[in-house]
Formats: sequence, C-alpha cells, structure tokens
Amino acid sequence: MRHIAPLTALLAASAAQATPTLTTHIPKLVTSHTAHLIGAPAPGEAMELTFSMPLTDAAGLRSLITDLYTRGSPNYRHYLSVPEFTARFSPSQAEYDALTAYAVANHLVPRKPAANRHVLDVTGRVADVERALHVTIGLYRNPADDRVFFAPDREPTPDFASPILHISGLDNATPPFNHLIRGDKTKTVSHTPTGSGPGGQFLGSDMRAAYYGGTALTGAGQSVGLYEYLGYEISDVQLYFSSIGQTFTVPVVGEAVNGAKLGCNGKCDDSEQVLDIEETISMAPGLDQVVVYVGKNETAVLNQMAADDSCKQLSSSWGWIADAATLDPIFMEYAAQGQSFVDATGDDGYHLLADAVWPGDDDYVTGIGGTDITTNGAGGPWQKEIGWADSGGGPSPDGIPIPAYQVPFVTAANAGSTTLRNTPDISANANTDFFSCWDGYCVTGSGGTSYAAPLWAGFIALANQEAGWTARPVVGFLNPTLYTLGASPHYSEIFHDQTKGFNGRYIARPGYDLVTGFGSPNGQAFINALIGVE
Repeated sequence: MRHIAPLTALLAASAAQATPTLTTHIPKLVTSHTAHLIGAPAPGEAMELTFSMPLTDAAGLRSLITDLYTRGSPNYRHYLSVPEFTARFSPSQAEYDALTAYAVANHLVPRKPAANRHVLDVTGRVADVERALHVTIGLYRNPADDRVFFAPDREPTPDFASPILHISGLDNATPPFNHLIRGDKTKTVSHTPTGSGPGGQFLGSDMRAAYYGGTALTGAGQSVGLYEYLGYEISDVQLYFSSIGQTFTVPVVGEAVNGAKLGCNGKCDDSEQVLDIEETISMAPGLDQVVVYVGKNETAVLNQMAADDSCKQLSSSWGWIADAATLDPIFMEYAAQGQSFVDATGDDGYHLLADAVWPGDDDYVTGIGGTDITTNGAGGPWQKEIGWADSGGGPSPDGIPIPAYQVPFVTAANAGSTTLRNTPDISANANTDFFSCWDGYCVTGSGGTSYAAPLWAGFIALANQEAGWTARPVVGFLNPTLYTLGASPHYSEIFHDQTKGFNGRYIARPGYDLVTGFGSPNGQAFINALIGVE
C-alpha cells in the first residue's frame, strides 16, 4: 500500500495565495453582456466539478506522438500503457494528493481518483465552491432562447500552490449538441433507399454489408467506448434488434462519471445514446462489449475513457464549445495509448457551428462527415455513394491551425484552408434513410453524422481484430495513417472516393475534399492498408 502523507502536511504543501487557473471560465454570453443576471442558485445546491492539472511535458508528448505514428520509426505504434503515460506526463502523486486534500479542506468531496492523475472529480455545495474558488455563481437568462444557466462572475483563483489547468462544471451556458436528424413514426423520404429495413430503410447491418462485405471479422476481442451526456434504456436497444429479427448478444456496460445517471426511465430522450449503441453493434456484432460513458461534463467523461484504456475505439456524436487547451492533453493521451477517437462533424453543411462541430475539428480527433449511399439490392454490397448535402465540412470555425499531415492535401480544387484545420477526414452514410428505435418506439427517416461516427468506431474494431490476428498493434490515432493512405497510388482501392456531392459551398472531388474527406472504407482492402498488411 502506498504511503499517503498526513492531511496537515498535504495542506501545508498546497497552501498558496489565490492563483488564477491556466484557462478561462466565464462564458461569452456573460462577458459580452448578452445574458442577463437574474439571481443565484441556492447555497446548498450541489455542483459537480472536475479539476484538471496540466501535463508535465506537453512538448515531449507531441514529439512522442509524431514518433509513434511515423512509419520506419523504431517506436512506430509502440504505445504507452496508462501507468507509463502517467509516469512520464502526469502530475506527481504528491501533487495529486495535495489537490485532493485541498478539495477536502474546502468541503468538496472527491469522487474516484483518476488512474492517470490528470483530473479530480468533486462534488460540493454552491456556497463551498464559491468560497474555495473566490467566485460568485449567478443565474443568467439568454434572451435568444430564454434559457436559464449558471456561471461564475469572475475567473476562479484557488488557494493552491500547483497550477490548475481548468475547472470544468462551473457553467452550463451552452448545452452540448448532437448530430442527429430525428425521423418519426410516419416520416417518408423523397428518395428510394435500398436498405433491408421497413420501407427500404437502412439498417446498421446494411452498412456492414456495404462497407465491410465479409463475415470473418466481427470485432471479437475489441471494446468500443461511446461518449454520451445522457443515460439510455437497454430495452430500446433490445427493441431495435428484435424488430428487425436480429440477435443481440454484445454486452452493453454503463459507466457513470461524476454522479451522472445511466438510465432514462422515460425522463430523458435516449435517441442519440441508443442509436450509437445500435450502429456500433451492427457494424461489429461480435464485440466483447460496448461501454457507454455518461457524465455531466466533457472533461470528466473523456478523461475516464483515457484512464480506463479498456476501449481502443472511441466514438462521439456530440459537439460543444471548443476547449482545446483543456482537452488536447486527453486527446493526446488517446494517441499515445493507441486509442482511436472519432467525432461527427455535424449536419449543417458548410455552416459549421462554432459551438457544435468541435471536437470534430480538433487536430488530434478524426472528424467524420456524411455521405448518401446506394447498395446493390436490400442488404447488398456497395454500389455507389455521393457526398451528403448536409455533411459538416469546411475550415475549423474554432481557429484550430492546420496540422502538418493535412497540408499537402489542400488544393485550389477542394478550396481547403491553408492555415486552418479542414474537416471532415473520412465519412460514412448519414442520409435520412435509417430505421432506428429509441424512446420506446421505432422510427424511419432518421440520419445525420451521428450515424456515421459509431459506424466508423465499429469498423475500426474490425481492423483492430485483424491486427490482433496478424500480431500487429492496434491502429490508434487514425489521422496520420489516413493521410498517408490518401497519398497512396492504391487510394481508389482503399477508399470509396465520393466525387459528386455539394454541401452548400464545397464540392466532392477526386481525392480529399471538404464534403467527405477521403470518403468511406472499401472493405478488406482498407483494413489491410490501415493495419499495415502489404
């Protein structure tokens, strides 16, 4: 058992004058005076916070990631374990214990400690949060939608000696946004889909047939982690598979983070959460498990995925206000540990929303756009595919600089930015021609890049299963490999390249474009190229 210093010693070590955090916390709705102060929450009301501590060597981590994903490097795909990452890049155990002691001394109750020592989740009363951080929490009304939210009136200045990167959970000014276009019980679509579901609607299994087309790979030995803000009802997943006459045997495991509830019980809309489960399992029906991470703030959930490192495939269909300074350390940990993280880029075409597309435009995340697919008969193989009119694509609205791996692919033809990160990287079907079940009933005519992201997570699981069979490492951070394959003379054999389609400003063209990226996966050929089978 490791030695823990007495509380008095830890408090003495952490004692300091009020020090500002390394990032900002006051939402723009408050600083711009757009929202109006209308009151204050009750002093005894509970708050869930997540303290983030900075990496000890961010530059060294970036260099390591470059080395890990450079073919020919002796460290190519030699990933770190969580303990190895923690020892090299996380705060010391003494610093983490001191932060825990600081929280306890200020009546903030720590939750489960993080294995990577990067974050500390706590719960506490409003009054104690205000006292500990030297802020006042106010209630504000946004006149644009009449929504009431809470936020601090100033930047937090905790009395703590070590630097604090960020404190998540101090406001809820801008709620997360999912990339789902909901159908309903009577919706009809203007085109004729070629799926095997009711009315020709596509099922997740149709996407497996179109993009993989084989039977040997099922995702066995792999786990997929799903990022969610709300809970779900497993009965809705069961309804989906029973409605289409398919078996459902993959265990679905809920992971509650910082006090979140895993269930809905009719009190929340579980459409996004359930479709993510349905599509993932449909693409990879032999997965060991799907882990559904549900939490109250993005830092806590994303860090739990890194600290667990139980899922090498991670998927999100949500977007929120960009916060690269806080979350890039976690995304870089994914890359260092060989975890693939994909995020939907949205359903607004070239109108990328600054408060919704991120993290799909982060340079350490793989952004997933949308296509419109036609198969050769119901449940048949891939026939053709074009860029989806609503596929989120374009230069980063969040000011993310263009990464080196993307620079060679910006051309006059695709009109990409030479200074900003361009999205998406890859795509899959997102048209409103899916059959799904959620909230206790089934629907037709649904779509959105919310479907494309979990389909890709399931497909990566197939690739990682094949990697295991051939004694190769998992594929990890996809982007360096995707852009290498994009320059391959065998590109057209690896990807389904969409050369038609328009998202309002950008046109799908041969090779990389800002509607579909490099396109969708071309079955076993893509898998072989991704894992490095020559």
